[in-house]
Amino acid sequence: MSPLKAILQVLFPATCACCGDVLVSGERQICLNCLSDLDRSHYSPLPNNPAEQMLSGRIPFVAATSLYHFRQENMVRNAVHAMKFHSCTELCLLMGRQMGLTLIGSGRFDDVDLLVPVPLHWVRRLQRGYNQSELLCRGIAEVMPREINTTALIRHRYTKQQSRQSGTQRVGNVEGAFRVRQSEALQGKHVLLVDDVLTTGATLAACCEALSKVEGIRISIATFSIAR
Repeated sequence: MSPLKAILQVLFPATCACCGDVLVSGERQICLNCLSDLDRSHYSPLPNNPAEQMLSGRIPFVAATSLYHFRQENMVRNAVHAMKFHSCTELCLLMGRQMGLTLIGSGRFDDVDLLVPVPLHWVRRLQRGYNQSELLCRGIAEVMPREINTTALIRHRYTKQQSRQSGTQRVGNVEGAFRVRQSEALQGKHVLLVDDVLTTGATLAACCEALSKVEGIRISIATFSIAR
């Protein structure tokens, strides 16, 4: 470490995005205590798990899972907010790698061809500077090598933030907001649709409605967390 970086580290130490404690050597954006305390779901190897139950009958899918439980005031909620609103891009990549390891271990996602992040509207992408779901995909791909397609599925209509909508409002908010513009890139492919939180399933359902029009497509879903 250069002398300047050492001084800056003393004056402005890096802190954990979840608990706020000062990070020690080797820790990046989340401390090992918080990482180990994240409320893991263990859904991935299980057919008909709660994530699949939430989506079943609404959209066609092969398999679905969520890695962690999102609850009010738990560390998973803090991690999601850090990834989404506080520019913790390295945390997105780390959590994506955790997702990838879990997906590989389940054996139910082995024949996935493409990773597709839930897209942001270009205005929100410009405001935020990144798409956390795309970064999760990049992390997944580091341990589960798959092509990432960020252009075939787009959000062509600007929508209000889903987190500020009621359950019934969420459906109308994203209805018709997504469309496929490069269907040939998805034809005959098994696509893994990736997002940060599964709450009501409205956003994923709207994405799948657009994707399901592609000839021969198969869709699986993986989210970092599920709100229970």
